[in-house]
Amino acid sequence: MNNTDLIDYSIIIPVYYNEGALRKTLTDIKELVINKNPDKKGEIIFVDDGSGDNSLQELLELRAENPLLIKVIKLTRNFGQACARMSGYEIAKGKCLVHISADSQDPPELINDMLNYHFNENYNVVVCTRDARDESSYRQITSKIFYYLIKKLSFPNMPQGGFDYLLISREVKDIIMKNKELNPFFQGQVLWTGYDIKFIPYKRRKRLVGKSMWTFSKKLKFLIDGVLSYSFFPLRFMSVTGFVVSLIGFLYAIVILYGRLMGNTPVKGWAPMMIVILILSGIQMLMLGVIGEYLWRILDQVRGRSQYIIENIYK
Repeated sequence: MNNTDLIDYSIIIPVYYNEGALRKTLTDIKELVINKNPDKKGEIIFVDDGSGDNSLQELLELRAENPLLIKVIKLTRNFGQACARMSGYEIAKGKCLVHISADSQDPPELINDMLNYHFNENYNVVVCTRDARDESSYRQITSKIFYYLIKKLSFPNMPQGGFDYLLISREVKDIIMKNKELNPFFQGQVLWTGYDIKFIPYKRRKRLVGKSMWTFSKKLKFLIDGVLSYSFFPLRFMSVTGFVVSLIGFLYAIVILYGRLMGNTPVKGWAPMMIVILILSGIQMLMLGVIGEYLWRILDQVRGRSQYIIENIYK
């Protein structure tokens, strides 16, 4: 029997500026999950994703108190939640892996349901999808817009409220790790595998400690990653736009030629010319920007750089 056989489930928790919330998160998981599943052996892996506060010190204190349960990974800098999650997957020994946030917004007791669906009903993917949020109107609105676009452009089976809280089997984990995407859209990676998914709706809780580091710029990049990685819509949109603009230009050229032959110029003056130039230039710059986003991602991928760098593993 190898080490992998000794662990039934691994709980991966990325940490980024979560000082003050970690002890409660651990206490809840121990009381509501670990103690509720005495017949299964679990491990908890915290990943410090370059936090600039005292999160690491707090994690090391928790590990000292629970040396047989907790492992701590320290990355050299902030690589992003998806890459932090991957580093946890790398050392996880569980037959299945659960991802949960470090801020206590996700109810840990749902892990029991996820474990049941995996071990008793053989689901390779169990997703807790947010059907409500105890958050500000701004976050609720931006989240709805984000996942609406992803659902329309990339994944029709994307839950309306999205998801981050989930369980995947070791088989699914190996597939995701094998892809080695440098700009990953994690939800897309999971949905792309095509496995049957068990969805569990829940209400996301209000953050009790600290503030979210999930900024608008990070959300925007995540949206672009999701669309460019799993949809041809941007390229198709460019092709259709180019065809429509060309057709309009050709038709208008006929109108101008006809007017010239009839001794009448339909539109005169500097303003109409500038309007046409500015509109066409804007369209061209937009298309170049889309191409640039694709080229940047291709360049980033072919460089073959590591998704993350582990500075230390405390286990």
